[in-house]
Amino acid sequence: MAKIFQVSARAGMTRVVEPIARALLRAGVTPNAVTVAGTVGVLVGALGFGARGHLVAGALIVTVFALTDLLDGTMARMSGGSTKFGAFLDSSMDRVADSAVFGAVAYWLATEGDHSGVAAALVCLAAGSLVSYVKARAEGLGMTCNVGIAERTERLLIVGVGGILTGVGVDPALEIALWLLAAVSIFTVGQRMTHVYRQAQQLQPNGQA
Repeated sequence: MAKIFQVSARAGMTRVVEPIARALLRAGVTPNAVTVAGTVGVLVGALGFGARGHLVAGALIVTVFALTDLLDGTMARMSGGSTKFGAFLDSSMDRVADSAVFGAVAYWLATEGDHSGVAAALVCLAAGSLVSYVKARAEGLGMTCNVGIAERTERLLIVGVGGILTGVGVDPALEIALWLLAAVSIFTVGQRMTHVYRQAQQLQPNGQA
């Protein structure tokens, strides 16, 4: 099933960041440094702005720095491929950034007395972590898991759009976005588990997963 943020759009963004990646490599900046800097930027946007109710600024800062996911990956490819530690660091920093984003959203909604929104943010946080975990665990067992309608980019885009709309006065937009995100994240977990189950069946001679 096609992802929400289509592959063609991702490819277009990659072409945009390639000149930046090339310039950073020439300047001696490493992909790992970009990964850490991107995470710090997301933390500033989420905790420094989003958690204090500055939703538009927070969402824009988070979006800009979240794009370092494309930048560090492009830099790694240009410099000969990602190292094992680079891949580990990237995945770990993604979890830190995601936790900050949804933690900040939950905190701000709690200060506003929006208990339904807090519940949605917590579901998004848990389901988003599970989406990533299922893929990592499957790959650790030698299987593939590149399926699902809502990967990390899609999740951040959905919550970002909701935050911006709420920040400009469309009050229910963030809560609606969170519940939508919760639903697609849970669905993505189901997609990935089904995909892995089918592979496991094929790998077992007796058909037992």
